[in-house]
Amino acid sequence: MKKWKQLLAAFALIIAVSAVVVPTGTASAINVFDKCGSGGKGGGSTEVCGAAQNDNATSMAKVIINTLLYILGIIAVIMIVIGGIKYTASNGEASRVKSAKDTIMYSVVGLIVAIFAYAIVNFVVTRF
Repeated sequence: MKKWKQLLAAFALIIAVSAVVVPTGTASAINVFDKCGSGGKGGGSTEVCGAAQNDNATSMAKVIINTLLYILGIIAVIMIVIGGIKYTASNGEASRVKSAKDTIMYSVVGLIVAIFAYAIVNFVVTRF
């Protein structure tokens, strides 16, 4: 365990020193609306461009909420996989098996909540 702490501390030190020493270029934000409606590479065919062209707050909120729910679903699936790995590696030890089962159960509950939230958001936005 001590080696892991030393390795983590060394990695953090390398990152901190490189952040101070290495010069950075100028940072600029990506304009997602840059090519909307221009017929260029963006062409206005994405959901963000469609919501921006409609200038509708509900459609823009729908895109943002759906994106966050997709991310939540992906995280839940990753946690189910991690729970499965924990369950496999538990070697029958009762506390580790319980921890793995809890991880899987809570991840499935989170996935179900994300699916229902997606359905509710899409129902409400299309109705109102």
